[in-house]
Amino acid sequence: MNIKRKISGILTLAMLLSLTACDGNPTAENTAIPTESAGVTDTVQADSSDEPSAEESAKAEEQQRQEAEKEEQERQKAEQEQQAAARETAEWQKDLIATSNTFPEEYSFASLKGPTTMGMVKMMSDSEKGETFNKYNVSIYGAADEIVAGVVSGSTDIANVPANLAAVLYNKTEGNICVCDVNTLGVLYIVAINEEINSIEDLRGKTVYSTGKGTTPEYVLNYILRQNGLEPQTDVTIEYKTEASECAAVMAESESGIAVLPQPYVTAAMKQNDAIQIWLSLTDEWNKVSDTPLITGVTIAQKKAVSRNWGAFHIFLDEYAASVDYVNANNDEAAALIGGYDIIAEPVAKVALPLCNITLLRDDEMINAVNGYWNVLFEADPTAVGGTVPDREAFYTSAFADGNE
Repeated sequence: MNIKRKISGILTLAMLLSLTACDGNPTAENTAIPTESAGVTDTVQADSSDEPSAEESAKAEEQQRQEAEKEEQERQKAEQEQQAAARETAEWQKDLIATSNTFPEEYSFASLKGPTTMGMVKMMSDSEKGETFNKYNVSIYGAADEIVAGVVSGSTDIANVPANLAAVLYNKTEGNICVCDVNTLGVLYIVAINEEINSIEDLRGKTVYSTGKGTTPEYVLNYILRQNGLEPQTDVTIEYKTEASECAAVMAESESGIAVLPQPYVTAAMKQNDAIQIWLSLTDEWNKVSDTPLITGVTIAQKKAVSRNWGAFHIFLDEYAASVDYVNANNDEAAALIGGYDIIAEPVAKVALPLCNITLLRDDEMINAVNGYWNVLFEADPTAVGGTVPDREAFYTSAFADGNE
């Protein structure tokens, strides 16, 4: 019985083995498992592709960084090309012929008492000693309108004038002059005796003494008043004096009053009357209502004076820049020179010099500053710049000279 059972078990086992080899069901079943696994794997991979790996994210960030860097480089390049074009497109300068035959010139120079001349005193002194390349014959005037005739007639080669007057003269001479630098930034202040002026609104109903009728002080004050809701000569009465020194003298002798004065005349008046107090800087008030810098003075030149010997003119600007640097760095020595030329008393100059914003902006910096200032004035009152804002032909830039010396 046991033997029969054993034989029967062996036969059953053999049968099962035979079926496994021939039927293929177990094999198919076995092969189905990887297929299902592959399907699961594919699904997992498909889902994970929606979320980049750390490596892919890093690559994407690097690509974005490179693209941003490229855009910035292209922007800077375009800006540089635009600035270069601004320097090179003045048609009148294209007529200048490069030459190694530069020789010293003798220039007739008109300037104003105040900061516009204070920055030149070292150059003036050196010229008198024969220590400059060119010779500068400088005449100093108390009012800007005294300079106009010489510029219009062409007898004055170079002049320091209020920034708005440069635009007026460019239009008046039909483009015969050019602006070659900015020599003074904002120097105007509101001062008062026995009056409290904490804001422009505090000027309402008041009388203000000022200098500079038809030039920078008038247009700057008018613009600031209107931007603060006050109409000149309606809400604020303005009495104009011929020269800054005259206005300062009125304040020095007053027991009350308000005035708009430029440095160094603010300091001069305060030395004569210690009751005078500075209340507001018009530069600060200008900056509150405008995004362009306040400019007081620029240097203009006859284009014919530049063209006849542009190498010498280029050297003039270098000598002027050196003089400005000296004046700003040597207060006492510069004050002595300023007193010697009777621009302002030496003790006053010592105190006022650091407040006079004497500078020398050239090329792109000059063009951007002056154009911005002219446009603000034009929008407020077109007559301030002679009816139209001058074009690119109104400027001299040194790029041409630098590239051809």
